[in-house]
Amino acid sequence: MQFEFSADFAKKMDEKDPLRSFRDEFHIPKKNGEEVVYFTGNSLGLQPKKAREIVNQELDDWAALGVDGHFEARNPWYAYHELFTEKTARLVGGLPHEVVMMNGLTTNLHLMMASFYRPESKRFKILCEKKAFPSDQYAIESQVKFHGYDPKDAIIEIEPDPETQLVDHNSIYEILEQQGDEIALVLIGGMNYYTGQLFNMETITRAARKAGVKVGFDLAHAAGNVKLDLHEWGVDFACWCTYKYLNSGPGSISGVFVHERHADKPDLPRLAGWWGHDKSERFQMKPGFKPIYGAEGWQLSNAPVLAMAPHLASLDQFDRAGMASLIEKAQLLTGYLEFVLKSVSEKAVNLEIEILTPESPEERGCQLSVFTHGQGKELFDKLTEEGVVADWREPNVIRMAPVPMYNSFMDIYRFGEILQSAAANG
Repeated sequence: MQFEFSADFAKKMDEKDPLRSFRDEFHIPKKNGEEVVYFTGNSLGLQPKKAREIVNQELDDWAALGVDGHFEARNPWYAYHELFTEKTARLVGGLPHEVVMMNGLTTNLHLMMASFYRPESKRFKILCEKKAFPSDQYAIESQVKFHGYDPKDAIIEIEPDPETQLVDHNSIYEILEQQGDEIALVLIGGMNYYTGQLFNMETITRAARKAGVKVGFDLAHAAGNVKLDLHEWGVDFACWCTYKYLNSGPGSISGVFVHERHADKPDLPRLAGWWGHDKSERFQMKPGFKPIYGAEGWQLSNAPVLAMAPHLASLDQFDRAGMASLIEKAQLLTGYLEFVLKSVSEKAVNLEIEILTPESPEERGCQLSVFTHGQGKELFDKLTEEGVVADWREPNVIRMAPVPMYNSFMDIYRFGEILQSAAANG
């Protein structure tokens, strides 16, 4: 597509956007009486207007029914997590019995590692990104220590290229080929939070399984952002949060995928809880854990209904919009943002913008991470003052995510004008 850095072009693109009405379903924050340019859906998504109604419904049922709400609420709490199953499966490319909503992201990563990181005398290492999100790094380090290993010996980190900050997939395949018999688990973020690089999860999974290695992904920056086909790829497990691209509220519920080849393995080690026990026997309070078939067998406790409720609104939106349509718009929005950034950089005297995120749409989602040579935190602060909500990462990177569910082409044009003015006055 031939982009133009003009208000008329942005307006025309918005007018023919088939998803434009979804923006009206969100609360857009304002600054100085004007809607902000919100580019931080990769950190916390905006609130769907429907979320308040759904949460209030559960509060009303709690007030009217008390404990009887477990079975008599309009959405009975006893099986509340099951309301998400079908739509979640469609979102991540899984089968219904392969997904469950529960806990928080890092809790779920620990639960999955308890089952799928089973180190042995020679095969005891974990392969991960060198610059993974810190919570993942801490979880992996604590797991190897828990099993009695020194992280220096048990963790293999995939080094990014020092110039581009990106990971060469060939380095992953080479490590698996050369050291696969020493590796017990591959655990990588599906998309790197810092660079926005999307990993080829299908080929990584294939290489790991060829080496006899279990493979899992943290999809915090991928779920609701890029196409996922977890069942067909053969991933052993995956976990994701729902407060970023899935717009379900700060610290909201996490999702888990466990491939169906592990669905009926009651002897597979796990950290068990009563909500993962066979539903038909759950209230008999018998000793001896009997896991539910599939991902539900990893549940610990009954559903945190008030925390889960906003996710109902979100999944309804994703189901109506469809991931294929959202991805198509995301590629256009991100491409337009890339064009605007380069246009401003070419004209600016004292600012050079270097885009860190891969150029190919197949290697990224809707996040662009940029180095701002010539101006750093001062430029970011100016953008913030003018109503641009983006994200600063040390030492000199601004992360921006034009989310297709609620961002517009006019948002990007407005951002370009603000950036151009801020650069000129720097």
